Amino acid sequence: MKRSCFLLSLMIFTAIAASGQSKQKIIDDYFNALVKNQQFSGNVLVIENNKAVYEKSFGYADYTTKTLNTPGITFPIASISKILTATAILQLKEKGLLKITGAVTQYLPEFPYSEITIRHLLSHTSGLPPYNAFFDKDKKVNPDKVFTNKDFLPGVIANKQPLIYQPGENGNYDNINFLVLALIVEKISGLPYKTYIEKNILKPAGMNETSFFPLPQQFSGAQFKNYAYPHVYLHMYDTIPVKSNSIPYVREYWHSYGFNGFGDYISTIGDLWKFDNAMYHHTLLKQPTLDEAFVPTKLNNGQVNKDVFGLGWEIEKDSTMGKLVYHSGAAMGLSSNILRNVTKQQTVILFDNTHFNAHENATKVMMLLNGKKVELPKKSVSRIYGNVLFNKGPVEAKKVLETLLKDTTDYYMSEDEMNSLGYDFMGSSNPYHLPEQHFYKQAVETLKINVDLFPGSWNAYDSYAEALLGNGQKEEAIKMYKKSIELNPKNEGGKKVLEKLLQ
Repeated sequence: MKRSCFLLSLMIFTAIAASGQSKQKIIDDYFNALVKNQQFSGNVLVIENNKAVYEKSFGYADYTTKTLNTPGITFPIASISKILTATAILQLKEKGLLKITGAVTQYLPEFPYSEITIRHLLSHTSGLPPYNAFFDKDKKVNPDKVFTNKDFLPGVIANKQPLIYQPGENGNYDNINFLVLALIVEKISGLPYKTYIEKNILKPAGMNETSFFPLPQQFSGAQFKNYAYPHVYLHMYDTIPVKSNSIPYVREYWHSYGFNGFGDYISTIGDLWKFDNAMYHHTLLKQPTLDEAFVPTKLNNGQVNKDVFGLGWEIEKDSTMGKLVYHSGAAMGLSSNILRNVTKQQTVILFDNTHFNAHENATKVMMLLNGKKVELPKKSVSRIYGNVLFNKGPVEAKKVLETLLKDTTDYYMSEDEMNSLGYDFMGSSNPYHLPEQHFYKQAVETLKINVDLFPGSWNAYDSYAEALLGNGQKEEAIKMYKKSIELNPKNEGGKKVLEKLLQ
């Protein structure tokens, strides 16, 4: 009997070990495919029952110096910082120092919106417009000024704006909500925001590698040690990213806005594991408080907010794998995510310093962890085609395109991506406010292929017409606008352009 029990235990242990190896390999295959496709550069940590199932680093922390990402390197966590602010508010609530249902004016009497509560701020249902709506006017007058939290209330009072909607009627994710929450933390605790977070969250959780690093510093252009710089691909046809802080517009934008409460921290995957562990062991918050934080907020009409926010945390609609709560972070050239399955104590922590799809990848890893099938990522035909077209010309690009379209196992074609590539060549897509460059010939080549591949798309014809017009081919543009309107008689924009062309 004892021998049978021993053999049974050995079989169970072997099965678990094999299962663990299988999970690790499946996750590794997924990330290796992403990296091969130039779709990921960063760090990933997968935890189950407080044990690391998978931990690995990919790509460069600095593409200029070829400094590699490592598990201990610090990343800007962007809006994951918001859960630190939310934790601070919930701690003050546990101490009886504030009520979630309390009006903001109870704690900040000069705040000019008496109908907004702390719950509205935590759940992004306040109706407040973005902070730049209050400060862009002053920014033009004082372009060198760095606006900080002490400027916020005076600026909001002086430049009061109408609410986007009445509090609780709708939801829209916005940093301003957590800026106000940071002010409440300071007012109630009597401590600077940074000091409160360090004393009551970072130190108790043992997060020694996490530090306050405001956005103006993150994007200042300075050099830092042990730091993963955000990078961007300036164009869809580029294959090498550049540092975000090398772009004048990015530096100038974040130089002006030094507000705190929503994106101020840098951290490591290991430190966010410590935060995750502190949550499970109730080092920072009690379980009833966490339970309340993980309940989707309902709007005034009784419906759940479309973004499914609780108190500072987002909640996945799909609960088939368990209760999933998370927070993402994103800025120009980086994305981050902490995704927690609180039912099964599984967590995915992911940083990416060249792309914006951290949450998508974290979700797929959670699926793999739970035995669900996930297709390996494919390469974008549009991006490869665009690079060859730009560097080698249309003849070579067409050859490459024909080859790639035959391989649907490893490559995918997207009408929207080809359309975006066309606008990129036209110079119409310029999120970084760079000097305009117009490559109309390449745009015409790209968008002609798009209409050939997607002949039923009115938008493809409309975009092709715009490229032809930019390239001086008026008569051909007229034909394409007519075709677009034929496919979609409600294309009012196309009708207006066509009317002018026919005058």
